[in-house]
Amino acid sequence: MAFLKLTEQNVQGKTVLIRADMNVPFKDGKISDDTRIRASLASIKYCLDNGASVIVMTHLGRPTEGEFHPEDDVAPVAAHLGGLLGKEVKVLNDWRENKPVLNAGDVVMLQNVRINKGEKKNDLELGKAYASLCDIFVNDAFGTAHRAQASTEAVAQVAPVACAGVLMAGELDALGKALKDPARPMVAIVAGSKVSTKLTILNSLADKVDTLIVGGGIANTCLLAQGKEVGKSLVEADLVDEAKKIMDKMAARGNPIPLPVDSITATEFAENATPYERDVDAIPANEEILDIGPKSRERLAEILKNAGTIVWNGPVGVFEFDNFAGGTEAVAHAIADSNAFSIAGGGDTLASIAKFGVTDKISYISTGGGAFLEFLEGKELPAVAILEKRGA
Repeated sequence: MAFLKLTEQNVQGKTVLIRADMNVPFKDGKISDDTRIRASLASIKYCLDNGASVIVMTHLGRPTEGEFHPEDDVAPVAAHLGGLLGKEVKVLNDWRENKPVLNAGDVVMLQNVRINKGEKKNDLELGKAYASLCDIFVNDAFGTAHRAQASTEAVAQVAPVACAGVLMAGELDALGKALKDPARPMVAIVAGSKVSTKLTILNSLADKVDTLIVGGGIANTCLLAQGKEVGKSLVEADLVDEAKKIMDKMAARGNPIPLPVDSITATEFAENATPYERDVDAIPANEEILDIGPKSRERLAEILKNAGTIVWNGPVGVFEFDNFAGGTEAVAHAIADSNAFSIAGGGDTLASIAKFGVTDKISYISTGGGAFLEFLEGKELPAVAILEKRGA
């Protein structure tokens, strides 16, 4: 990928507009996880350390364009960012009417971009308004890269310079390494509750990887496609034929999908439910599969041990419940212990990585959800495409 990087730019005495992803969760009115804010610090600090002033823009929540409500206010985010930087970060509500005058070292934040009319429709005039604030535009919001919006795509069309921030560049470099020229064998783990939401990803990866591992409801649907009785497990019976096509594709390539041979079941979906170890050929009608069993864990660990590249999206069981977390924990530790280049993405995946304490042993953890999945599918990400165009 050819694109300009922030770290290659001379920012001395310039105003840098950074599109960050600081869409953080709140609980009881307070930020409950500041991971995304911290992930954005590298680009901001680079600018400050090199004599620039910084304007940060981000979205927060799901506001209605043209309407402002207290819960949409980015002020708590700006305050938290200020605390991390050790300086005040003011929020600019009327930046179109009163263009900010900044000095080197200043950091300000625009009010929630999703409130601006035309943001979601990628309005070019709004993009020009953003661009008029800066000398250099930086996109550091990989999590929004799959959307063409005014603060991610239109602004990059017209800004004097458009480049990738430290976080964005890191994401693209890591994903490119994992997918464009991977070390072999390449293993992909795609798990989750539904085949339907990941069907295109499964089809795409089935053409690229050496081994495709599926888990959760996806694996259950594949077992059903094999003619197995899966009790009251979560399945998508209407997608059995699609699952079979993917299974047949991998089998034709000489690498059949290593489906579970045993499982951990329960009679109810509950944290304190009694776990039962069952062979997949002997699932009682009143039980549901909530995790993979010991034999399946060992099999996957052996595959992952010998991998050259591992892409992971989705836990293989109900990892939130300790009684059914063993499979995902085994996978997490197998990836951590492997010498492979590993990249993981998706909210549940990141939560499981944190739960099992292997964060530092995964080669790269992607901050993107939808963008990560669309990159895996091979789709063009609009916000990345415009950076490549501007960098050509």
